[in-house]
Amino acid sequence: MLLAVILIISIIVFFGPQSWAGYILKRYSTRIDEFPGTGGELAVHLVNKFELADTNVEKSDRQGDHYDPEQKAIRLAENIYDGKSMTAIVVSAHEVGHAIQHATGYRPFFLRWHLAKFISHTEKIASMLLVVFPFAALLTRSPALGVLMFLVGVSTLLLPVIFHLVTLPVELDASFNRALPILIAGKYIPQSGIPAAKQILRAAALTYVAASLASVFNFYRWIAILRR
Repeated sequence: MLLAVILIISIIVFFGPQSWAGYILKRYSTRIDEFPGTGGELAVHLVNKFELADTNVEKSDRQGDHYDPEQKAIRLAENIYDGKSMTAIVVSAHEVGHAIQHATGYRPFFLRWHLAKFISHTEKIASMLLVVFPFAALLTRSPALGVLMFLVGVSTLLLPVIFHLVTLPVELDASFNRALPILIAGKYIPQSGIPAAKQILRAAALTYVAASLASVFNFYRWIAILRR
């Protein structure tokens, strides 16, 4: 019974936010002809308005909507780039918010950027070390080696947890301190659309909450396995 309850809670925590975000984004994806331009056109307009030097706006069919700091590129999915919906306008403004963070030297943005590059190289190594360290300690008969490998592996597994904890405030800042004020001040959305814009931004942030919890769960899972 307890196991079933834990399983249900885990499903709700990990998949609930993503499902809710998908529902909200789809709910506000209806075309609104009153908008003067598409999501892509708004992004280009804002890049020029805020003088984001060397920042490009591109249509992407692979990694979804994101800002690439390496290439200084705002990449938008086709339905966002060509869309004239509340979702398209708000998501575009959010990604421009990341470009503004980059241009203004927003420190948490740079911390997340560097962590992302580091984590991509260390996660696989950490998992390998946690599997190998008991055998290495046994073969070498060196408990110190085993302890060292264990500490390195556990420390590396903590990095995704830290990454997602840093990611959430970066996303919230791009949404509510950058995108939303821009949309309101520039009257890119009607006054009546502000509650919908807030819902879209809030729903998107929930996916990062789920990712943070998943990282914590993965870390706890490894610790539980190693304690056996």
